[in-house]
Parts: sequence; C-alpha cells; structure tokens
Amino acid sequence: MKYFFLSVLLVCLLLSNVQAQRVIADCTISYAISAEDGTMDKDVSESLKASTKNVYIKGNDSRADLVSPSFTQSLIYNKSTGTAVILREFGNNKFMTRLDRSKWLEENKKYEGMTVSLVGSDTKTILGYECKKALIQLKDGSVLALYYASAIVPSVKEFEYQFKDIPGFVLEFESQETNGKKIRYTATKINLSPVQASRFDIPVSGYRILN
Repeated sequence: MKYFFLSVLLVCLLLSNVQAQRVIADCTISYAISAEDGTMDKDVSESLKASTKNVYIKGNDSRADLVSPSFTQSLIYNKSTGTAVILREFGNNKFMTRLDRSKWLEENKKYEGMTVSLVGSDTKTILGYECKKALIQLKDGSVLALYYASAIVPSVKEFEYQFKDIPGFVLEFESQETNGKKIRYTATKINLSPVQASRFDIPVSGYRILN
C-alpha cells in the first residue's frame, strides 16, 4: 500500500509540472514576409517586404490570405471535410479552384513522407510566447526550419499542410520556392477576438472556375 501511495504522489508531481496546452479556436494572426539573406534580387526582396499573410481560424475552418503588390491569394480550408478552395486575383482577373479531399492531398504531395525533428534546445520568443525549433525534411532532401509555441495550438493546424504534426502554434517558418529559394514568415500580431463566420464563405459569382 505504501508503494501505491508513493506512485500516486509521483504521478501528481509530474502532472503538476506539465503546462496545459491551450487550443486556439478563434484568432487572426499576421505574418511578415522576407527573403533568405542574399538569395533574391533587390526587386523581389522589396516586393516580399510589401507583402503580408493573414491567417484566420475559427473552429474547423481556416483562411490564409496572401496579399502582394501584384496579386492576392486566399486558401479556405475545412478540416472536417478535408476540402479547400483557392481564390486568386490578378488585377481584374479572378480565379477559383475547388479541391476535394483527394485533390487537396495531391496539392500537398511534396510533403508526403516528410519527417519532423523537434529541436527543443533551440528556442526564441515571438509575440511573448516561448517558441521551440523544429526541422521538416522533405523527400527531396530539403530542410525547412520553423518555430512553434508549445503553450498554444490552433484548432486547424493545416492552414499550412506541413504543420499538421507540429505540437503547437507555428509563429515562424520557412517555405521553399520552385527555384529552391527560401522565404521566411514571422508572426507580427495575434488577435484572439472571434472571427466572423462570413470570412469563410465561398463566393458564388465573379470568379472563373479552374479545374
């Protein structure tokens, strides 16, 4: 009996040291965009600095808006159905692509077979959150770094598909362009106020449908 109570006490002490992870199911987060130092010409770098990425999360829905001087793109994803809609605007031209579950997976096939390594010893503070480093290695050997806040986790991790296995909210990450150049996204603001449900409405007109 003595050993039983000692075991219970040990478990309670361990649990008391574990920080509860908060699920964020309503938020807006803004990211600044920059090029990896010295990898892109001045015009491209300036265009990236003038671009922004805003992510909206509400329950099982997410929306990521990428706004640049030359185009805008919105990705609306529903976690419960595994489907997505991509909206693109180039001047007065508007295009819509609908992705069912299989097409969504095809859209992200470059992340199939990826491995995630958590680097707990490397941390930084972003927006007041202690963030841990993780490395994502793709099938082609590419390695992308990110930092995530382990104290919070979004209700929809797949606003970036490669985040689906990350145990926290990613506040800084790299993406790799088709030319091999890397772009960095760093969170500059997070707003925990409720997001309007209409933010995730799919337009019914004004867009040319692409297959």
